[in-house]
Amino acid sequence: MKSAWCERLVLVAALGVFAAGCTKNPKKPAFEFMPHMADSPAVKGQERDSDGNGMGVPPEGTVPQGYQPYAHRGDPDAAKGLRNPLRSTKPVLARGKLMFETYCMVCHGRKGEGDGSIVPKFPRPPTLHSEKVRDWSDGQIFHVISDGQNLMPKYASQIAPEDRWAIVHYVRTLQRSLNPTAEDLKAAGGR
Repeated sequence: MKSAWCERLVLVAALGVFAAGCTKNPKKPAFEFMPHMADSPAVKGQERDSDGNGMGVPPEGTVPQGYQPYAHRGDPDAAKGLRNPLRSTKPVLARGKLMFETYCMVCHGRKGEGDGSIVPKFPRPPTLHSEKVRDWSDGQIFHVISDGQNLMPKYASQIAPEDRWAIVHYVRTLQRSLNPTAEDLKAAGGR
């Protein structure tokens, strides 16, 4: 019984070797099932090959679905007139804190003092508690988040406008935590 099984195994192996030897090129079989999958052309992202295959560059002026381009790009003076459309509520501050900790904390630190984890490798960003930044309007802070400044990149494409405004509210809360106003102290039961 074992000899019949061994004979079949040898026969199958011999047929496999014979079939492989019958092709013109042992690296390329004589018959290709789905040849476009076996020999697909290499096309880099955002390019097309000679046959027109590939994604290609989007037409000029195309905007991704759900994306709102920042209208004041490159114009910091226009941003001074922007007003925060969100009210400072607990949900807005919670969202602002989440977004701040996701995008801003790595450079600006947990309390906005410019002591983030990336600071040893890169120059220290300015503290958000400086008089200069405290005197900025909400629109100016929104503009810097959206359009970047110095080494800070633009976040308009990564952070939705509502979330950028929520970050502005959270930054104001951080500023008031280290520099409370007389009204803040009175509301907290201070002197």
